[in-house]
Amino acid sequence: MEEKNNITEELAERIRGAEKVLVGLGAEWGTLDRTEAARAYKALGRLLDGKDYFIVTVSVDGEILQSGLDGKRITAPCGNLHWFQCREACTKDIWEEGEVPDGKCPHCGADLIPNTVDAEHYIEEGYLISWREYTSWLARTLNRRLEVLELGAGMSMRELQVVRWPFEKTVFFNNKAHMYRISKEFPQISDEIREKALSVRENSVEFVEKL
Repeated sequence: MEEKNNITEELAERIRGAEKVLVGLGAEWGTLDRTEAARAYKALGRLLDGKDYFIVTVSVDGEILQSGLDGKRITAPCGNLHWFQCREACTKDIWEEGEVPDGKCPHCGADLIPNTVDAEHYIEEGYLISWREYTSWLARTLNRRLEVLELGAGMSMRELQVVRWPFEKTVFFNNKAHMYRISKEFPQISDEIREKALSVRENSVEFVEKL
């Protein structure tokens, strides 16, 4: 218990001292019901309060966009179940839930389906603006005190490509970066960043709620 308290105290201190904070949310954050998600994101908001942060999430439930977190500091490259696209991808248009009552593409009449990576023809325009904001923000973290929180990322291809591998690369190239990898199943740290990262084997949602 004392060791765990030391970890949480150290993490909170590192967040306070960081110039920028990068957060990656993995699959552990995509299995929450609406009440659980609201509680978890509120806790995350308290941790990030007053900081220059950006959040990358692989979740497609859209709950984070309904939280009190700044939507301009969030990117969800895997899509959003509450946004819709043409099944046949005849257009790059994306519609919000309920915007097209009959659920048919106004252009070709095909069914509208959730705008997520699970679509056969994923329309990426839904997240590209926020992704450009993210990459611009990330470029400004070089040689700045950057604290990286990787929370609940597993080993699925989307988690590897969106969170784990890019975050490791960011920490490796930024001499002032430090990372916490918190995951119940996959907290292992690669050798390349072992001296700049700490692993915590715990459910990341529960960990953040206890901070």
